[in-house]
Amino acid sequence: MNKIAITTGDPNGIGAEITIKALNKLRLPQESIVILSNKKILDFYGKLDTDYELIEIPFEADITPGKITADCGEFSYKSLLKAIEIKPDGLVTAPIAKNALYMAGHKFNGHTEILQQFLAHDGQKAEMLFVAKDFRVLLLTRHCALKDIVLTKECVVEKVLKLQEFFNNKLGIIHPKFALCGLNPHSGEDGILGSEELEILNPAVKALRTKGINITYPLPADTLFIDAAKNYYSDKKLPYDCYIANYHDQGLIPIKTVAGDDTVNMTIGLDIIRTSPGHGTAFDIAGKNIAREDDMIAAINAVLKFV
Repeated sequence: MNKIAITTGDPNGIGAEITIKALNKLRLPQESIVILSNKKILDFYGKLDTDYELIEIPFEADITPGKITADCGEFSYKSLLKAIEIKPDGLVTAPIAKNALYMAGHKFNGHTEILQQFLAHDGQKAEMLFVAKDFRVLLLTRHCALKDIVLTKECVVEKVLKLQEFFNNKLGIIHPKFALCGLNPHSGEDGILGSEELEILNPAVKALRTKGINITYPLPADTLFIDAAKNYYSDKKLPYDCYIANYHDQGLIPIKTVAGDDTVNMTIGLDIIRTSPGHGTAFDIAGKNIAREDDMIAAINAVLKFV
């Protein structure tokens, strides 16, 4: 049987709690799951109904829900490295804290960057795809400040071609329809509000269309997602198979607003599909046993489709 690995994230966040709750509700076969965590952490946040395989990651520090520490950052990092080492068929990661990672000396902006560092080969690049049923959003740029966003025609073409490959090979959708968000308000208004559409995005779309990719020219992002939301709420097919956003919040605000707890963060482009809940460590409610497991269940169910 194929096996998925699950990391429980930051020990002072809600990761272990939602992992326990999700697995107890899903009741997956014992042999299908391996957990990368620590018995002390799991026992602190609850009890698993099934005796899943546990790979112990050392954690000698005290568990202090809500506290950001270097020890927790180190644990999060080592858990993920061990998950990579065992080469599972799929990977689910509970949330980690980027500032804890930094405190531990690991200068990565999240799971995606670590996975790319240690899993990519032969020119592979990890990409962030957010999914809620058939509502999908690809990010052209990830965790960076708005002032540091850099787009090039070549970058856009490369990422969309990789997205097409994922749809063809993993989802079985041969001719997907992609919608591209404009970077500037009103997609630049023919250069009045910004030139990136004319100089970067339009040429990229033209090049992609010559390769047979079904993609729109840049559309105003503020109106593009309206039909997506309407169709999602009414369980109708969305107008496009994937929406391509230029930066983090441009894509995540609409899908998280519309889909809420169904939103899953998916890393594509590498040999292993990784999924994660769409939320963070939720330090404000950690240790109170009130965290909802819905996102974690969605993340586990999402990766199960690929193993």
